[in-house]
Amino acid sequence: MDFVEPSAMTVTTTDSSSSSTSSSVTTTNPVDFKSSVGNGLEHRLNVEDNITLKCSTSSSTNPTTTTTTTTTNNSETDSNTHEDQTNDNNNNNTTEEGDSAPPPPMNNLQPEVEYGNVEYKLKLVNPTEERLEHLVSQLKWRMGEMGEAIYDIGVEDDGTATGLSDEDITASMETLKKMASRLNSDLTVIRERTGSKGKVLEVLIRKYASDDFTEVRVTVVGNVDAGKSTLLGVLTRGQLDNGRGLARMNVFRHKHELESGRTSSISQEVVGFDSKGKIVNYTHNNIHNEIGERMSSKIITFIDLAGHEKYLKTTLFGMTGHQPDYTMLMIGANMGCVGMTKEHLGIALALRVPVYIVITKIDKCPENVLNDTMNDIKKILKSPGSRKLPVVIRNHDDVVVAARNFVSERIAPIFCVSNVTGENLDLLKTFLNLLPTKKEWDAVIDKPSQLDIDSIWHVSGVGTVVSGTVMKGLITAGENLLLGPDDHGTFQTVQVKTIHSKRLPVKQVRAGQTASIALKKIKRSAIRKGMILAHPAAKPIAVREFEAEVVILYHSTTISVNYEAVVHCGASQQCARIIWIDKGIIRTGDKAKVRFRYIARPEFLTDGTRFIFREGRAKGIGKITSLIPYVPEKDSHQPHPKSVSRGSHAKETANKDATATHQSGSSTTTTTSTTSNGSSASKKNHRRHKQ
Repeated sequence: MDFVEPSAMTVTTTDSSSSSTSSSVTTTNPVDFKSSVGNGLEHRLNVEDNITLKCSTSSSTNPTTTTTTTTTNNSETDSNTHEDQTNDNNNNNTTEEGDSAPPPPMNNLQPEVEYGNVEYKLKLVNPTEERLEHLVSQLKWRMGEMGEAIYDIGVEDDGTATGLSDEDITASMETLKKMASRLNSDLTVIRERTGSKGKVLEVLIRKYASDDFTEVRVTVVGNVDAGKSTLLGVLTRGQLDNGRGLARMNVFRHKHELESGRTSSISQEVVGFDSKGKIVNYTHNNIHNEIGERMSSKIITFIDLAGHEKYLKTTLFGMTGHQPDYTMLMIGANMGCVGMTKEHLGIALALRVPVYIVITKIDKCPENVLNDTMNDIKKILKSPGSRKLPVVIRNHDDVVVAARNFVSERIAPIFCVSNVTGENLDLLKTFLNLLPTKKEWDAVIDKPSQLDIDSIWHVSGVGTVVSGTVMKGLITAGENLLLGPDDHGTFQTVQVKTIHSKRLPVKQVRAGQTASIALKKIKRSAIRKGMILAHPAAKPIAVREFEAEVVILYHSTTISVNYEAVVHCGASQQCARIIWIDKGIIRTGDKAKVRFRYIARPEFLTDGTRFIFREGRAKGIGKITSLIPYVPEKDSHQPHPKSVSRGSHAKETANKDATATHQSGSSTTTTTSTTSNGSSASKKNHRRHKQ
């Protein structure tokens, strides 16, 4: 996918009069803001959002080493102000001349790259049969595992937006339809622009509905009462909210959630798009069967997480264990950035998950409060800890540009919506339709299969069922897999009974999809979250110790050896102790290499995985650099003194209780026998008295 990559920026000096040299940023990728919307979005970024796409050059001679900053020189400010006034005057003159004036030609794009799913074609007029076969092969390669590609018609390979006449555009579209039909795909014109000599079309080509659909996972986070569940209810059911929580009633899973109106568990909702980009949820009432019958070309899986602080552990598990592609941060317009908003944003940034913002309840929020909320959001996103470019989405062109550049993790689109009036919901739906898959699952689809377990339950008549994300390979019903590691670090063989994906039975699932798998002859008590199902050829190894590079986000004092914290890594959550640090002690903001050791049992980990560890309000992030295989025979580490003292205290208490119970039992037995003897003697005396 072609996107704006921060590390791929080149510098061109534009201001030599000021004391600090400033420079404009030019990307080396085929899509940038200016060329995509003809100065519209970039003008808003520079003026309305107060974001200048500039950076200060480093004192080093290396031109690629730059630091993104905000230049505040007076000369530059005056220049920008004069340029803004000039642009405004030009816009006013255009309006006075008449609305029928032709739009200015779009700027040129960056040169085409060989990777990604974006292709430039100047024209496709009457190709030969051999040329057509080559074009079909090229389209198949561009679509790849994503199942979709974007073609810019009327653009040369070097990015020059030449444009075509109406006749050439019609002929090129006919050729493109032939190419798509051979790959069982459909095409949709996303937008039409004006080049130097004619029209330029941007076309989305997507496969028809089939079993091999594209799945994008989005975690929904935000502070409590931000409207997360309500928005999901509106998106999945197609009915607006009544302002009193009607839409969220179909999303909640538990009775106490219905009563309190707050989510406390992890729930998943599905939105399906067909080959034309239309949502299939709204066709019938039974949306899951409808999505399954028509098998949407693209499915967005929303993972609804809790917003209250006391459910932070559940939220962390959802963001680490469910392998999200993107994060949707919900903010109430009338509440602002309060509560857990910054906490959830920090977690997403630590896990390197792209974030987009959705501001809700704009129908009931005063304009001045909404402006204050917007300013706070922009300030947080542009802070040194985030380094994001806030982009307020206001029209269809903004949506297309933001979706094509969102994977870069450089921008943060902001949507302002209302679940009651439906304002701007169409822009959000279009953005979801254009979101690409983030991870390259094709690279691991040929490897031995692996599924990370994040949920376990027992279904009557079926047996034990586990669910999770397929991280590698293919899993087929009926095959034998390894389940583990258990408390002793071993793996046992189990057989796959049946497979369900998106609540419908399937015969096979591949890497990148979520699935529920029924297992034969295994008890639910023998499985826990964090285990994996792996092919025997993978030869999985349990790990109890691992080395990592960590950064301390916050700690009130210092961290040293024997420090214990809960490590959230993938689907596993367990307390671990630091047994080695390359430094003596570490504090807030420090980087260090440490070795962790799990307290209770070994886990299955993968080298290079990012994780979060926390203890109270203390938090840190890390990346695994080395794994130490678990060998029970060589496990010479003794339990932590605290656990030993707790264990000995528990044994002493149990012994005392047993002794007391034995003594009380003996006295009770004696008393009972005495009582029974006394009662029998009194009965004999009573009989004698009668006689």
